[in-house]
Amino acid sequence: MSLPVILRLEAQADIRSARDYLEEARPGLGAKFLAQVRKTLERIESMPEMYGAIWGDVRAARTRKFVYIVYYVVFADRV
Repeated sequence: MSLPVILRLEAQADIRSARDYLEEARPGLGAKFLAQVRKTLERIESMPEMYGAIWGDVRAARTRKFVYIVYYVVFADRV
């Protein structure tokens, strides 16, 4: 079951902030971070129930190579 992932404004701001921080720490790292976040979101989109619930309906998917976790909820028509 594939469902579209809709990012909240707060999540978008968190991602931008992390990207900016990583890019400042080491040029190019911010772009690598964004690529990993996109891959994580694509995995969630293609198999939203792949990751287990950690609290109620909230699920968590860790980005690879970065200490960043995507928290999400699966609804009938979207994530």
